[in-house]
Amino acid sequence: MATTISTEAPVVTLINVFTVEPEDQPELVRLLGEATETVMRHQPGFVSANIHAGLDGVTVANYAQWRSEEDFEAMLADPVAKKHLAEVASLAKVEPRLYSVVSTHGR
Repeated sequence: MATTISTEAPVVTLINVFTVEPEDQPELVRLLGEATETVMRHQPGFVSANIHAGLDGVTVANYAQWRSEEDFEAMLADPVAKKHLAEVASLAKVEPRLYSVVSTHGR
């Protein structure tokens, strides 16, 4: 399912910002993509994920959507997901936050 950003969408949004050494940014992007394809997208409640490499070379952002906060929390407790999360945390400073969309604007 593609990401839909809407105040009407019944999802919670995870915006996770990672800070890495410049030489580690490509590896972090690879790890996040691999974890999303092999683990996260198969978790109950997963809707979508979008991985962004910062133009500064030291940040990566993951904009992901989950059906509910409970589904997100359940993923955090999953042993397979925990393994991938630990691998990412060994490479980067991780700053996850959950949000709700309150406003969208287009041209």
